[in-house]
Amino acid sequence: MSAIGAALVVVAPVLHRVGVLPLGPALLAVPVGILVSLIALLLAAMVLIGGRPMPAGRNVVRGAALASAVTGLLPVILALPGLRAPAIHDITTDTDSPPQFEAVVALRANAPNSLEYGGAEVAAMQQEGYPDLDTLVVGIAPAQLVDHARDVAADMGWQVVAADASAGRLEASDTTFWFGFTDDIVVRARQTAGGTEVDVRSVSRVGVGDLGANARRIRVFLERLAVASS
Repeated sequence: MSAIGAALVVVAPVLHRVGVLPLGPALLAVPVGILVSLIALLLAAMVLIGGRPMPAGRNVVRGAALASAVTGLLPVILALPGLRAPAIHDITTDTDSPPQFEAVVALRANAPNSLEYGGAEVAAMQQEGYPDLDTLVVGIAPAQLVDHARDVAADMGWQVVAADASAGRLEASDTTFWFGFTDDIVVRARQTAGGTEVDVRSVSRVGVGDLGANARRIRVFLERLAVASS
């Protein structure tokens, strides 16, 4: 049973990522696999604690319990914070005038989610869920900021699609590890009297919500960019 749970939780997303399994069945397989793994973990714990005869040996049961804990408990623990995230997939530090994509548009031709911002409703949901996200102000020129942004993006494993220092713009894509979902990011740098205002927008190509992934991405990026630009 533990092997079945592990296969559903681990293998299904991999098969989707390589294009073998459609998204719907892959998404369905994961919670089913988690449930199977939790049941297997409970049964293994009952056997180990109850001291019942184990023809396969205690080490085999311990191994099954460990595997079931990894594929049953770990995904739940990792997903819990994201379950409280608002059901939106378009996050930006400037909800009044979100940075606009240019180079990435062609790459999203077949994406279910559009790049048209959802307006006041999405902005209100973001403010409630992520009140800390805001414009970053740094004391360097926009062109230099874009150079730093490119370096930070590369360090975070993003694929830089376009970087225009003169226009104060960087666009990139980031692919998630598990399912291979692709999210797109645009960084906008604008000259102000006090230096440069930096706004970031991160948009998922699929999914109604993102379990907080876009907000986390922006938050980490701005933290690293602030250090690099200090």
